[in-house]
Amino acid sequence: MTGLIDAFGREITYLRVSVTDKCNLRCIYCMPEEGVPPKSHSDILRIEEFARIARIASQLGITHVRLTGGEPLVRKGILTLVHLLSEIPGIYDISMTTNGMLLAGFASHLRKSGLNRVNVSLDTLKPERFKEITRCGDLDQVLDGLKAAEDVGLSPVRINTVVLNGVNRDEVKDLAMLTLDHPWAVRFIEFMPFWDNGWRFGDSYVTPISEIREEIVLLGAYPVESDEKCSEGKKGTESGPAGYMKLPGARGSIGFISMKDHICSGCNRLRLTADGFLLPCLLSDISVDLRTPLREGAADDVIEELIRKAASLKPESGYAAKAMASSAGNNLSLSKIGG
Repeated sequence: MTGLIDAFGREITYLRVSVTDKCNLRCIYCMPEEGVPPKSHSDILRIEEFARIARIASQLGITHVRLTGGEPLVRKGILTLVHLLSEIPGIYDISMTTNGMLLAGFASHLRKSGLNRVNVSLDTLKPERFKEITRCGDLDQVLDGLKAAEDVGLSPVRINTVVLNGVNRDEVKDLAMLTLDHPWAVRFIEFMPFWDNGWRFGDSYVTPISEIREEIVLLGAYPVESDEKCSEGKKGTESGPAGYMKLPGARGSIGFISMKDHICSGCNRLRLTADGFLLPCLLSDISVDLRTPLREGAADDVIEELIRKAASLKPESGYAAKAMASSAGNNLSLSKIGG
């Protein structure tokens, strides 16, 4: 059986799975203060349905599954799902992106269930600013979660920081310095104005990632290959979107992510929404419905063909997808896609 190859020759090996549309935070760049209208319980895939899709996808060459949300740790049965994924032959890397609020209590259980590593969203080291950005979060809980993840071996721990002019731009150095004492990868992400998040942010909040990189270079950082123990593509390769640098004597590394760095050329992922739709691209409004055939009793080969269809629909770049989605006016919010 041939693997998943898109129309541009890219091998698809990575599935991002949004397990819920619910979140315990209301980050200002992700969703409006009142939240987003939740999907009905019956619309959301069951744990067993997520696991079945992952099993079928693994037979097509998917080797890495990342669990996202919303916030994945608010999803009932999340430990069961991690365990089910860990038993699928061919899936060697199971990761999670979380806001970290509940991570301290879950870290050990996640590791025992089979999770390999975590990405934690953290945009500031100032408690009051953290509350402002998340609207209801507690910085200490996230820091406790990072420590717990490191202690139980959810490695490498990554920190994802969205840099916003006038919000946290002044903290780049302090966040980078975390890598001196911890074996973490701090990744600075260029803010990408999204369409349906109900925010007040526009292009004026964008800090070019090239500017951040130059600032880190002035601290004495030098380029390095990613030192992650697990890649985002096939075993032994690195196909994630970040370029990495390291400060002298640092235990960890610093990464930079921007759409302008041509990250689309090596994109190897599909995204599964909580309600069962496969998205070929983060910026695309194209989707393939898996939930309906699943619940109508479709055989595995039918689901396989739908997964292949989603791979074939991947655009060459997010810019092309963004133009198409903007003209159609059918964009999803970031919180519904899982980033």
